[in-house]
Amino acid sequence: MGIGVGILEIVAPLLESIGNIVPGDTFPFFFTWEPFQRSLIAALMVTIVAGLFGLFLIMQNLSLIGDGLAHVSFGGIAIAMVLGAASPMWYALMFSVIASVLIHELQARDILTGDASIAIFLTGMLALGLVALKVAGGGLTTDIEGYLFGTLLLVDAESLDMIATISLLALVFILMIGPSLLACTIDPMAARVQGLPVRGIGILFAIVTATVVVAMVQVIGALMVTALLVTPAATANQVGHSFKSCLLWTQFFGLFSVLGGLYVSAELGSGSGSSIALFAAVLFAIVTISKSLINFSSKSNTN
Repeated sequence: MGIGVGILEIVAPLLESIGNIVPGDTFPFFFTWEPFQRSLIAALMVTIVAGLFGLFLIMQNLSLIGDGLAHVSFGGIAIAMVLGAASPMWYALMFSVIASVLIHELQARDILTGDASIAIFLTGMLALGLVALKVAGGGLTTDIEGYLFGTLLLVDAESLDMIATISLLALVFILMIGPSLLACTIDPMAARVQGLPVRGIGILFAIVTATVVVAMVQVIGALMVTALLVTPAATANQVGHSFKSCLLWTQFFGLFSVLGGLYVSAELGSGSGSSIALFAAVLFAIVTISKSLINFSSKSNTN
């Protein structure tokens, strides 16, 4: 029994009790039926980890790296499908880790800016995957579309174990070197003077970020990863006044977006990935507009 299945067995009774009071005709099944329970647990774990990493990516001006690595992972998945591999996500993980390290090194050595290197890998690997599927893989099948746009039906017991393992390792990573990572993010030169291995921490962060993105692909889809990796963190920056408060707000907005998106998806029959992404974007718009109106009103009263 893997980590994910073990977590499922522990929390399943709690989810079933919550399911009795959850509104909706279809949404309660996410709390009472095991296939949907797997999906819900995977989505919540990925959201918690994505919120932590999203803040650091925004601070490093690498908001699009999640999108880029998600497209790279799709290229790996497409190659795996063409080759008939049993576990496409391992190919996605390998492709994403290599691309993440290369993007970091290109930026660190001033060969390319972060945005330029991300754009090259994003388009190149997406094109590789599409060409491979067109030539030798039979085109865009239902499974491939699931990886592109996100479908919770992809989360079987093996996928849940993989997502749980990645999420726990990512949390351990943040807990162990979070302060050092924050120092390197805010002022790399000062961190280097203090003796911190800035380059090593950066490469390790790039590798762990790649694994987190791969875990997210199964939940929200390669085209929607930024919705959970960046949007909740960007929303939190509108209301948070310190790094710690932003961390807490990011978790709140991320989890609220996932639960709200899943509710909309279940009740309206829309795609889970797109519904979560849309819910997160609407939440960002509401918070941003509300903050602007409050600031405008405060200035008007002051004058």
